[in-house]
Amino acid sequence: MKIKKNDKVSIIAGKDRGKTGKVLQIFTNRNRASVEGLNLLIKHMRPRRQGEKGQRIEFPAPIDMSNLALVCPHCGRATRVGYKYTTIEGSDKKEKQKKKNRVCQKCKELID
Repeated sequence: MKIKKNDKVSIIAGKDRGKTGKVLQIFTNRNRASVEGLNLLIKHMRPRRQGEKGQRIEFPAPIDMSNLALVCPHCGRATRVGYKYTTIEGSDKKEKQKKKNRVCQKCKELID
């Protein structure tokens, strides 16, 4: 995934375009993410018991990943995400592991 939980993202399309927030949850099967304080919907709850009042609950609805852009922690701009492989040397010379890191396409800094 190019966007992960706790990343700072900017919304590039929709009613909250231009606003930024932190990713709370990722729904990988639907390719959506829930962003803190953005894309809020109101749910009307009926009273459950007698004498209780009904409520209006605001909650962040999932937004499609194509409408989000990752905000780089180094340069602070909304950017696309690239990948770069780094090798990790083990105790043996034969043990070489590759780790996949996310890279900002604007400033070329590692994000992870």
